[in-house]
Amino acid sequence: MKLRLLSLYPDQMNIYADRGNILFLQHRCEWRGIDFEVTRCGPGEEFDPGEHDLLYMGGGQDRDQKAVARDLIETKQQSMREAKEAGAAILAVCGGYQLLGQSYELEGETIEGLGLVDLKTVREPGPRLIGPVAIEVDLLGHPRTLAGFENHGGRTRLGNCTPLGKVIHGFGNNGEDGFEGVKEDNLIGTYLHGPLLPKNAWLADYLIATGLEHHHGERPLLEPLDDRLEDAAHRAALTAASRG
Repeated sequence: MKLRLLSLYPDQMNIYADRGNILFLQHRCEWRGIDFEVTRCGPGEEFDPGEHDLLYMGGGQDRDQKAVARDLIETKQQSMREAKEAGAAILAVCGGYQLLGQSYELEGETIEGLGLVDLKTVREPGPRLIGPVAIEVDLLGHPRTLAGFENHGGRTRLGNCTPLGKVIHGFGNNGEDGFEGVKEDNLIGTYLHGPLLPKNAWLADYLIATGLEHHHGERPLLEPLDDRLEDAAHRAALTAASRG
């Protein structure tokens, strides 16, 4: 088996060690004997949506996010739509998550998003939403928890789409409605940094299986791994969130 990952803007969108998510996916594939291929796609570069099973974009600072937003519309919007419609897995974190939606209003300027999901983000007056966070999600037919760290000034509000989960501790999308992230088909957007996946190994495996299903046409049953360290990291992140 082979998993083909497309890393979008790895140099511009890599705040809070978001690139660590790719390394974690790579290791979990290699430990199972699954070939893992990473393709980098930066500013000005186009990509073939049929050549990738998992698309990933991390978070970035406002300056980088503005530049990336323009480039996404100019060179990658149609390919992103086709990849989503074809069933490729998509994971976008923080700034990448915000750019999946319709727009991001920032300091009197409206940044156009990809429009892959019905959500909008606004930088409103008030403090940034910062700290450990834990949410409850149901991607596998039963509740599981995700834990990480959030730091965002934008408040995201969902339209006709489904949140990734319910906030247990922390702020989530906007600090008001009790929801965090977005989930639509095989697309996931979230504010959880940290990086996210080393603290939540089960989500990494969910993305791997989804990507392999896209590539091979059948969802595999992944071989279990020794996740004692990963489970300890998850428990520590949950503890930090409960104390936050």
